[in-house]
Amino acid sequence: MTTGHVFIATSLDGYIARADGDIGWLLARDDQAEDHGYDAFIAGKDAIVMGRGSYEKAVTFDPWPYGLPVLVLSKQLAGTPVPAALRGKVRFSSLDPAQALAQLEKDGVRRVYVDGGQLVQSFLREGLIEDMVITTVPVLIGAGRPLFGALPRDRDLQLVASRSFPSGLVQSTYRLLP
Repeated sequence: MTTGHVFIATSLDGYIARADGDIGWLLARDDQAEDHGYDAFIAGKDAIVMGRGSYEKAVTFDPWPYGLPVLVLSKQLAGTPVPAALRGKVRFSSLDPAQALAQLEKDGVRRVYVDGGQLVQSFLREGLIEDMVITTVPVLIGAGRPLFGALPRDRDLQLVASRSFPSGLVQSTYRLLP
């Protein structure tokens, strides 16, 4: 079975980006001397599934930041051509989360990094997230794109680990309970 896994940062008040998608508040506090565990996290994944907002932010980075295959779930982008520089690296699809994981499973993918606020919310609503690594940045930005949204029922989590960094970031790993 293909499983979904989250690695994401939020402001202390729960936002992953400003309303316009800006993440400067996060990048300004990212201490390159600190190992926040992303390399170890991504090493255990076979593919990345991201939403349109995350893709539109990532495509502005030079070079393209991902070595794994990326599936972008977006009704808006589905059916449009992938930019030439990303052919073979990125696919667009209008599948829903469960359909996407089923397709990835057929392709031999077992562990998927799920990236993007709305997409994480969709995967959570469908019970498709196994665990989450959430890094909290000690800043209040007041408004923006929230990590979490409405759920059909409470989701219980088990704290697996928590650690703090000299920069003030706090990282917690949670396993979602059935």
